Amino acid sequence: MFPVSPVSRRLALAAAIALSLPLAATAQKKYDTGASDKEILIGNTVPYSGPASAYGTVGKAMAAVFDKVNAEGGVNGRKIKFISLDDGYNPAKTVEQVRKLVEEEEVLLMLSPLGTAQNTAVHKYMNQKKVPHLFLNTGANKWGDPKNFPWTMGFIPSYYTEGKAFAKHILATRPNAKVGVLFQNDDFGKDYLKGVLEGLGDKAKTMVVSQQSYEVSDTTIDSQVLSLKGSGADTFVNITTPKFAAQAIRRAAESGWKPTQYLVSVSTSVTSVLKPAGFENGQGVISSAYLRDPSDPSHHGSKEYQDYAATIKKYYPSGDVADSLNANGYSIAQAMVEVLKKAGDNLTRDNIMKIAANLNTTLPMLAPGITLRTTPDDFYPVSQLQLTKFAGQRFEPFGPVIDR
Repeated sequence: MFPVSPVSRRLALAAAIALSLPLAATAQKKYDTGASDKEILIGNTVPYSGPASAYGTVGKAMAAVFDKVNAEGGVNGRKIKFISLDDGYNPAKTVEQVRKLVEEEEVLLMLSPLGTAQNTAVHKYMNQKKVPHLFLNTGANKWGDPKNFPWTMGFIPSYYTEGKAFAKHILATRPNAKVGVLFQNDDFGKDYLKGVLEGLGDKAKTMVVSQQSYEVSDTTIDSQVLSLKGSGADTFVNITTPKFAAQAIRRAAESGWKPTQYLVSVSTSVTSVLKPAGFENGQGVISSAYLRDPSDPSHHGSKEYQDYAATIKKYYPSGDVADSLNANGYSIAQAMVEVLKKAGDNLTRDNIMKIAANLNTTLPMLAPGITLRTTPDDFYPVSQLQLTKFAGQRFEPFGPVIDR
């Protein structure tokens, strides 16, 4: 036998290590159903039809982001397959579509299903299945309960927090106001209403002179608006989805009722609400925002807006760049991409939730001063907002950033 020199030994060892690396790397990859070396399957439900079809554009804006990411090579070399189905804003249909996505399409996770009643209908199912029910497009308080529902996480600011912010503004600016409230008769409307009433505190009993509700299946809310006017209310809190929000603003103006108006942030789309309501009828409407308003020219010179606008124009050419609902979908999809990047080659459902529960970042279209933050005990990614007022053809922010 010939003696082996130290140099030869080192070269042989290095070669052995080099040969073992691909195997080690492969061994480190972890996948659950819906993920592979080449693809990540993501499910979504949104109302492309029905009484809340204005929200359908959110799903298309999310798809635009994923199409852009895929065109640039995907996330860590994997393409995103985004399967977005229409639930018509009908909870029973949501159940059907979510089951299809989880059991037949076998998605890795459900991203941002839209609607409070809709997500309520699948809340327990998603947690029993242990499938991430992530970045829900609804602000109900119950989406932030990691102890009892560890697979569900919200995204947008809490409806309760926003309702309370409206109440505090009313108390500060109109302490003797006579308040009339129109609300959707479900968890969405009741969460907002609770925030308003608790924000007014003991004064709610004397200040709130009328509460009117409507059903999603209603065709109009004319009678409710006229009842609010007849109550003598001089302040109108409008807790509605886009179709009814536009109707309420227009009907109030047509009836000659001119209250101070508060409109929930989920219905501040200039395209879907203010334009059909009539810009002249929406002047002075107060709301809140957590996103940069894409209709605000002051943002148009920023790289953040320009990247957003370029994405929508190229990958969703029929979409309206000025629509805040598109900025919403764009931001949620970006948050998802951030989670997938951090997950690396560990694309298990458990790891996805761990990453989502440890975020501290900004997103380009979040309003200045607002960040995306979560902890294992805090499942409210966006918990800050800023009051806004409609002037001309856009909402202008005012006052400080409000934290819950």
